[in-house]
Amino acid sequence: MKNLTTHHLLQEVRRRIDKINIDMILETGYVEQLIEDHPMSIFSTLGYTEKPDVAAAKLLEGRVLILVDGTPFVLTAPYLLAEAFQNPEDYYEKPFYASLIRFFRIFAFLVSIFAPALFVALTTFHQELIPTALLFTMASAREGIPFTAFSETIVMLITFEVLREAGLRLPRAVGQTISIVGALVMGDAAVAAGLVGAPLVITVAFTAVCAFVVPVLNTQQTILRWLFLLAASVAGGLGIALGAIVLCIHLISLRSFDFPYLSPVAPLRSDDLKDSVVRAPLWLLRRRPVGMAPGNPVREDTPVPGEEAET
Repeated sequence: MKNLTTHHLLQEVRRRIDKINIDMILETGYVEQLIEDHPMSIFSTLGYTEKPDVAAAKLLEGRVLILVDGTPFVLTAPYLLAEAFQNPEDYYEKPFYASLIRFFRIFAFLVSIFAPALFVALTTFHQELIPTALLFTMASAREGIPFTAFSETIVMLITFEVLREAGLRLPRAVGQTISIVGALVMGDAAVAAGLVGAPLVITVAFTAVCAFVVPVLNTQQTILRWLFLLAASVAGGLGIALGAIVLCIHLISLRSFDFPYLSPVAPLRSDDLKDSVVRAPLWLLRRRPVGMAPGNPVREDTPVPGEEAET
């Protein structure tokens, strides 16, 4: 479609694909790893989807699609972090509900990477930050447990990862049964045997649920969860704060085909904020993302619904 992407972006995608020299491409993941901007980063700078409506929407925003024969997944470039918290259903719902759900997704993402680390930091280094009544309850729940909070958390997170992998590799019906029953039985047995405390089981369980809210970032959440846990075990809250600063610096430094990875937050672009953390009404989303379609920046010019009827 003419004027919906820049010539420079299209040529850059073609140049990177032309440089690929490999005997076979079995899936889009091959192409992604061979043309991405930051191969050593845990964050992907190329998006992927298998939904036709999502692919069409990306194309209409000025992005480039890369299709590979034999696989239903499509790569999209450039890709921004804000897209991980967006969902096609957001644009089919009222903007108030869609915006609220996006806040929940961001909250779930933060919980999934910080919750185990905060638990270790609070119980090991910063007990004074826990309310007194809750501290006594947690202390009584941990009475008789022979392991440290850090060791308990490691065991529970490893158990969760093993159960998740078992559920993914087995047939769907059996896999779901093993994941649910295994988690319930093993968690209850571990608490009854005095190997782990009930507060930790609740924390890991809530972390596991939150990890599935943003499935696009599932790999990144797992790695960050372990890194922040190690930082919390060494320096408590200070380690978590330093890790968060390093993570922010890393995200700001990333670019996807010369587009800032944290756009529209860094750098701040007010027009694009209407469809990032919140989802503004469709009649307010008049312009395409800044810089992606300079030849045709206006996406729609529909009047505000109801104004014509009143006049």
